[in-house]
Amino acid sequence: QVQLVESGGGSVQVGGSLRLSCVGSKNFYSMAWYRQSSGNERELIASTTWSQTQIELDSVKGRFTVSRDNPKKTMFLQMNSLEPEDTAVYLCNAGDASHWRPYWGQGTQVTVSS
Repeated sequence: QVQLVESGGGSVQVGGSLRLSCVGSKNFYSMAWYRQSSGNERELIASTTWSQTQIELDSVKGRFTVSRDNPKKTMFLQMNSLEPEDTAVYLCNAGDASHWRPYWGQGTQVTVSS
């Protein structure tokens, strides 16, 4: 059974940091982070493969870092200098090809307060 389990969300104040983790039931070739806030469309934050990582969302560049630990089947999202606009449910997305990621985690809530 395919599973993705996110963790690490929580409530922080402006300027704080959080590290999100997504553990897969297997070492997916392609994994990505998305976020969705109330009333807004889902945004792609970062994408990864076994050997590459990329921050896709301009508003988080310089503040967020994405990484993989392939032996542990885990993807991380280090989020620094958090802003209220970063408040959202953060979702892990994965699949076995670069542009085919059909699997989703349940999401983890991040709330940034001023």
